[in-house]
Amino acid sequence: MAPTWKTTMDKHPLICVTPRWFPAHEIFCAGESIGDVFMNALLEVGGMPIMMPVTSDKGLMRAYVDMCDGFTFPGGHNIDSTRWGEEPIDPNMLCPERDALEFPLLEMILESGKPFLGICRGAQVLNVLLGGTLEQDLTRLKPKGRKKLWPHATILDDAAHPVVVEEGSLLYRSVGEKSSIKVNSSHGQCVDKLGAGVKITGRATDGIVEAFEVPSQRYCLGVQWHPEYTWQRFEHDRLLFDSLVKAAGKR
Repeated sequence: MAPTWKTTMDKHPLICVTPRWFPAHEIFCAGESIGDVFMNALLEVGGMPIMMPVTSDKGLMRAYVDMCDGFTFPGGHNIDSTRWGEEPIDPNMLCPERDALEFPLLEMILESGKPFLGICRGAQVLNVLLGGTLEQDLTRLKPKGRKKLWPHATILDDAAHPVVVEEGSLLYRSVGEKSSIKVNSSHGQCVDKLGAGVKITGRATDGIVEAFEVPSQRYCLGVQWHPEYTWQRFEHDRLLFDSLVKAAGKR
């Protein structure tokens, strides 16, 4: 059941969501946006979502970090691979505006110790910020335990493949203590080298990294799939958003 709303922020943790960004010359009705499925997932579990504007103003970023109780970054454009010393495979898939916002913002979030959930690109930002790298084309990887890789792009409204979850991990606790879950998928890149302090806690059965976390943080989790599209269908995806909001509520 959806929460009963009261006009108090003490009852409903304030969750900052960074937006997708599309320049006006690229798409109709361009600009900053967040999908209704994403906002509805946070509302369903008692969060009060607020969209962060695309900005490079670090003073404004700091104000949002001070104001909000928890944070989540959604999917979207690729991260500029020159951050780890590689040329981008497709420069048209980059978004320097989001990079300029999310990297310094996440650094502030980690310094604050406030809860963070990264989804797809948002998870990748976490790994790269901490010194890790990404495989720019996961189809170049050899599958483990299978003859071929699972389809990783694009199945959003249904399960694309299973993910094996490490028992006892933050991910395990966040998805209802399940050691195996089925997830959707929409990504062409994945984690390669791990960043400092990052631990893999979920893999697809073909070996592709699907979830990781930073155990030194109170709540810092990245997932490669898109639970915002399937939270109404899969209980473990709803529980992911619920775990973020509950962690944010523990001020």
